[in-house]
Amino acid sequence: MKLYYLFFLVIVSCSTHQNLDTQKSSINAILDNWHKAAAQANFNAYFNAMSDESIFIGTDATENWNKKEFQAFAKPYFDKGRAWNFKAIERNIYFSENGKIVWFDELLSTQMKICRGSGVLVQENGQWKIKHYVLSMTVPNDNVDEVVKIKSVIEDKILSEKK
Repeated sequence: MKLYYLFFLVIVSCSTHQNLDTQKSSINAILDNWHKAAAQANFNAYFNAMSDESIFIGTDATENWNKKEFQAFAKPYFDKGRAWNFKAIERNIYFSENGKIVWFDELLSTQMKICRGSGVLVQENGQWKIKHYVLSMTVPNDNVDEVVKIKSVIEDKILSEKK
């Protein structure tokens, strides 16, 4: 009986691991295609990958948009035939215990050089949708002081308004 139980656990464990690998491949494809849609200026494909209640946080301190606001911001870029071109060079994907929520972080090759993205996907009507995405530029630690000097002029105003 113990041998049967052990065999059962091994089978369940392998099947769970295979399902997780399949799900990760699916999430990778969704995110890769999302980035590709922007590079190809495919407005509908890009925004259809996002939940209707999604949030996009960009690199600028003022960029915290719901989907409609982000669409309004992005439309002129897509209309020009090319929005932005991000390619994941590294990505980590994590699943909630019930498998219905995914969060991820990714390192991106972009026109801004290396950026970092992170986000959350949820299942809606059997499909994964991007619910939350944060894009940030990376700053080498040795250059933080220089970057702070550059952005202080603008961000000091924002800080005083937020107090």
